[in-house]
Amino acid sequence: MVKVLKTSLFDAGLPAAVDQLIEECTHPAGPPSKCISATGAHGLVTAWKDPGFKAVLDSFYWNLPDGMPGVWVGRLRGAARMTRCYGPDFFRRVIEASANQAIGHFLCGGKEGVAEALKAAVGTRYSNFNVVGTFCPPFRDLSEEEFQELGRRIDQSGARIVWIGLSTPKQERFAHCLARYTQVNFLITVGAAFDFHTGRVRQAPAWMQAASLEWLFRLLMEPKRLYRRYLEIVPLFILLNLKEFFSITKHTYKA
Repeated sequence: MVKVLKTSLFDAGLPAAVDQLIEECTHPAGPPSKCISATGAHGLVTAWKDPGFKAVLDSFYWNLPDGMPGVWVGRLRGAARMTRCYGPDFFRRVIEASANQAIGHFLCGGKEGVAEALKAAVGTRYSNFNVVGTFCPPFRDLSEEEFQELGRRIDQSGARIVWIGLSTPKQERFAHCLARYTQVNFLITVGAAFDFHTGRVRQAPAWMQAASLEWLFRLLMEPKRLYRRYLEIVPLFILLNLKEFFSITKHTYKA
């Protein structure tokens, strides 16, 4: 693990993350369920600003580097094997790798009908017919009784992995809470993966993703919804990392 803005990020690369996850899912789960997030600049800056949210991420089994900025900072800090573990890509690779294994998947997120559409897409595109349940969370917070019922429903389905596609920081808080009521192996937050894999939202071209310009593509696609987020997050992520870098350099020089 390597820390970026004081949050630990997984640094062994995307193939290693997929292989380890699949291997762990071949064993029976035991409480507590493990949470994994795909965390980009938005999540890292939110955690820096909100100690409560940082505590949620700190409790997770892994925080995968969802964006290239986190990867670049991690590599500068010595994590040579670190690669981007983009939520939609991680979802696709795990679905492909587990297609012929007895690993049940439960899809939780999206607007009404999106999880069911994703279930169909997973079967059509990736020949994985092991989606054992879906759930569309309401826009409001769930009560404890509703979390308990959802946990029972997930456990009765036989799922090993729960995929959560909401938005940061709601999805991480949702996973953190749900983990208390289910005994699956993993709960994994993957952001817009549900919308991308059902074709509801266009993904940035590969070259823009590699150049860390996906935020710009998404901003151009959804300016009204995203302009405030990126107007603050992108400059703040750069500023905070520069501040942290020069602070470390200063202390190293003094020592």
